[in-house]
Amino acid sequence: MSSSLALPARGAGRLAALVVGLCWLVVLFDGLDMFIYGSVLPHMLETKALGIDPGKAGDVGSYATFGMLIGALCSGTVSDWVGRKKTIIVSTAVFSLASALCAAAGSLDVFSLGRFLAGLGLGGLLPSAITMVTEYAPRGRRALIVGSLMTAHQAGGIVAGFVALGTGDWRVSFWICVIPLIIGVPLAAAYLPESMAFLQAKGRDDEARTLAERYGVDLAARAEERRAVADRFGALTALFRGGRWAQTLLFWIASFGGLLLVYGVSQWLPSLMRANGYNLGSSIGFVIVINLGGIVGMLIGGRLTDRFGGSVVSAVWFGATAVGIYSLSVKMPLPLTYTVVFLTGLFLFSAQAMIYATVAHRSDDDNRATAVGWTSGMGRFGAVFGPWLGGQLLAGGSTTAGFTAFALAGVFSLVFVSLTGLRSVRTTPPSPAPRQELTATG
Repeated sequence: MSSSLALPARGAGRLAALVVGLCWLVVLFDGLDMFIYGSVLPHMLETKALGIDPGKAGDVGSYATFGMLIGALCSGTVSDWVGRKKTIIVSTAVFSLASALCAAAGSLDVFSLGRFLAGLGLGGLLPSAITMVTEYAPRGRRALIVGSLMTAHQAGGIVAGFVALGTGDWRVSFWICVIPLIIGVPLAAAYLPESMAFLQAKGRDDEARTLAERYGVDLAARAEERRAVADRFGALTALFRGGRWAQTLLFWIASFGGLLLVYGVSQWLPSLMRANGYNLGSSIGFVIVINLGGIVGMLIGGRLTDRFGGSVVSAVWFGATAVGIYSLSVKMPLPLTYTVVFLTGLFLFSAQAMIYATVAHRSDDDNRATAVGWTSGMGRFGAVFGPWLGGQLLAGGSTTAGFTAFALAGVFSLVFVSLTGLRSVRTTPPSPAPRQELTATG
């Protein structure tokens, strides 16, 4: 893997902290918006708000994730074309404005349109933010930095649970999700720097040099030939060159199962637990607990990925997720249930995040956003299918079938992410990095 920056420790740390901090904030808002629908859904179903029922609720969830699919597929190419910063700002503004549309919706059709538009912004933000922090992360710590960033997503889920419990009104909850437009967008516009790797990849050396001087870092010259600015799709075709096609497809398939799990469980966990005999407060509480587990899992998973490799950690994590989700189909005492939910969250979210971290690590500066964006985008087909599947199973009155289906998705991803580890031995070009870092980042 190439690296376009040589940053002294002090300058690198200060700049990386700024980038990670601002990206963490906008990803927090991303998580809030993503989880808020699942958090308010039990109340919407009880009151039949906008005429919603389990089947229609699954459809609405799929509209949102279909929007995420389009946003993720477009964001990588757009980000590699116009820059990470612009993509992050526009994506945040889009899902914030879409939440306002949901809050004011007078019909389920308008509400569904709002969720679809929110999905466009949500799908566009995360790959760009992951790419940005990866490019500023210290060598040998990229997966840990990505894991730290993704704790914001789970923190947003925790906030969503408290918002739903505190307001007791789904419209108020969605109005709260407009806050990123007031806070996140202005802060990112004013203080988030553009990726130096992107600027150099586009031949904008003067801008990169100005940015480096502003933050007191050294800028190393790129060793490889720059890709022509006009070649907007070269980054995508590069994912299939030199034997990389097999690894690319395996990551896409593994991401399909991973995002089916993430979005299916995120939307339907409160309702499935409610149908399994738990009260409404406990059901929403499970959203908070599973995301607390997710925060811990991101930090642990990121550190282990830097040491043992992303394919290995993701495979183990997906296996543990499958066991945890299947266990939730059995009614247990409430303290034990909370423990199982916490452990399931620990593995669930970071399993998918480590796929992104591994893809980012194995990509080059001028196509990293495209690689992460398309891995996320192709996985969004699973994100579309997961909410719909959960709705159909719940509408059929079978909570056990819902938990079983999501557990099988974990086994599915375990198999394919394991194969990426085998394929990488034969398809990934040797890295110029020291042997210690190559082993650490997988």
